[in-house]
Parts: sequence; structure tokens; C-alpha cells
Amino acid sequence: MKRVYLDHNATTPLRPEARDAMIAAMDIAGNPSSVHSEGRAAKSLVEKARAQVASALGADGADVVFTSSATEAAALFCAAQKLQGADVEHDAVGAWIDPSLSVDENGLVTVTDPGQSTLQLANSETGVIQTLPEGLALSDMTQAFGKLPLAFNWSGCTAALISAHKLGGPKGIGALVIKRGTDVAAQLKGGGQEMGRRAGTENTIGIAGFGAAAEAAARDLADGAWDKVAQIRDRMEAAIAEAAPDTIFVGQRANRLPNTSCFATPGWKGETQVMQMDLAGFAISAGSACSSGKVRASKVLTAMGYGEDVASSAIRVSLGVETAEEDVMRFVETWLQKRKKFHARAA
Repeated sequence: MKRVYLDHNATTPLRPEARDAMIAAMDIAGNPSSVHSEGRAAKSLVEKARAQVASALGADGADVVFTSSATEAAALFCAAQKLQGADVEHDAVGAWIDPSLSVDENGLVTVTDPGQSTLQLANSETGVIQTLPEGLALSDMTQAFGKLPLAFNWSGCTAALISAHKLGGPKGIGALVIKRGTDVAAQLKGGGQEMGRRAGTENTIGIAGFGAAAEAAARDLADGAWDKVAQIRDRMEAAIAEAAPDTIFVGQRANRLPNTSCFATPGWKGETQVMQMDLAGFAISAGSACSSGKVRASKVLTAMGYGEDVASSAIRVSLGVETAEEDVMRFVETWLQKRKKFHARAA
């Protein structure tokens, strides 16, 4: 049975460019903090990747601080302050904030005090894209980076979170991007790595992969690859809506990521759908990967005003630039068959 991977928002398969860069980095023996030739070679690799990431994000002149993940980057920026946010934020940010900002039925957040607030650029579950206000303290750009044309320098944000494995880089490497001159207190203390903001010997292999993946993702974006993905996503939703008109599509009236579709059949539990489709050869999800294994309604959909029956029955299908339309339509056919059986049992 051919497997079809439709869970790119959870993690994206490693790009060949990232794999090649990581293999080459394995042959560099030096520590980036060492001053001898081997150390300088390792340092050069780190700085090349830093420049690649900054360029792809439109963050030239900002500081890119490499971390183990976007989760660690959130802790680095948020630990010393209490920002306002909304319940649609990823748990990595939600753990640090006052979730007092309101969310409308389209998933859009109202920010009242940008300088004391955080607002994700795009939601991992629904794909809904926010408009970032000028002077925003922090934005989680993890899902948007590589999929949307954006420039940190023009975003009006003080800081942003990004992660390599959402755009074809390796797992275990992320970054905090901050306006130069912004004071951030190190949470991991020890050496003076990463401009004194994150101690510990740099993950040179992961960093090399991140840089290469970011550069390749920028090329895909410039070449219009995501426009084609959006067309496939829209055809998928149209086919489902025609065959099952009572399907609830979340966030369809808002701007969304080109690859993301979140939809629900009330009463048909999301985790049940995930298991059934997995057995049929399709990898999908029922919300954020970081919430997997927790049998509960999506807090994102709950914040948008959906009831328990919808919030616990939603699934997310997220495509990649290599996803074939015929595989997506085969998913639609299989999902509709499973849905028909669900209704037959429920009758």
C-alpha cells in the first residue's frame, strides 16, 4: 500500500539540500568557539546558515539566535515578561502568556496593546493568517516561514519564532529572530555562544541543514510552488463540499496558508478519523502535533466559538510542495467512504 503523507504542518520531510548540507557538516571537526582553523571552519558554517535564514525571512540586519526549537525560542523571549495573547496560539507560546485577547468566528485576533502582545502569523491547525499590528512584541512565524512572502524587517515585530522542520529542515533546530539591540536575557547560561543569549556548543549539523532548507524554501516560494499547492487544496475542499455539503470548513472566510484545510463532521471524532485514515494509508492529524495523544476538543476551534461536537471532530490536512493532486483526490475518495460508513453506523 502506497503511503500518502498529508501532515506537513506537523513536520515536513527533509529536503535534499538540507540533507546534503548536514552530511557535509559532519566532516567539520572543529568547535565554532575555537580559534584554530578547524574551529573557524565550523564558525563559518554557522554564520553562513545564519545569513541564509536571515535572507529567507527578510531579516537582514536582525539577530538570528539559534535554539533547539521554536519552543525554546518562545521561552527565551517570553520568560522575563508577561505578554497578552489568544487561545489560538500554539502551546509553546500559550504556556507563557495571558490568553485574554478575543478571537472571532474566523479565527482572527483583536490586539489591543501590540507592544505587550504576541500574535502568530498563521495558525497550524486552521491555516488562518493574521494581520500583524505595528509594534507587536512577538510573532510565531513558524508555520508561515517558507509558505508566505514575508519580511521580518517590515513586519513591525520586535521578535519572531521559527523552526527548521516546518520547511524541510531537520528536527531539533529553531531560532529566535529579534531586532538588533533588543535585550534578551539568556535562559541557558554558561558560555557566550549565540551573542551571549543561548549558551551551549552550537548544533552545527542542524544549523547547516536549517540554512540550506531556508534557502531552498525561499526558491520554492519565488517560483510559485505554493500557488499550485493552494489550487490542489481548493479542489480537494470543493470535491468534499460537493459530496458532503454539511461538512464544516474552518477558517474558509479568512486568508489561510495555501496548504492547510481544517474540516469537521460533528460527532465523528477527529482521533477516530486519523486512525481510520492511517490504516487506509494516509497520514493526517487532528490538530497540532504537539497535542497528539490528548483526547480533547481543539482549543483553537473552541476559541473561535465552535462547540464540543465540532471542536472534537475536526481533522487537519496539510499539503507540501511535492504533494500530488491524484494522491489528494484519492484521500478524498477514501475519506468520503469512511464518512458514509460513520453515518450508516450512527443512523
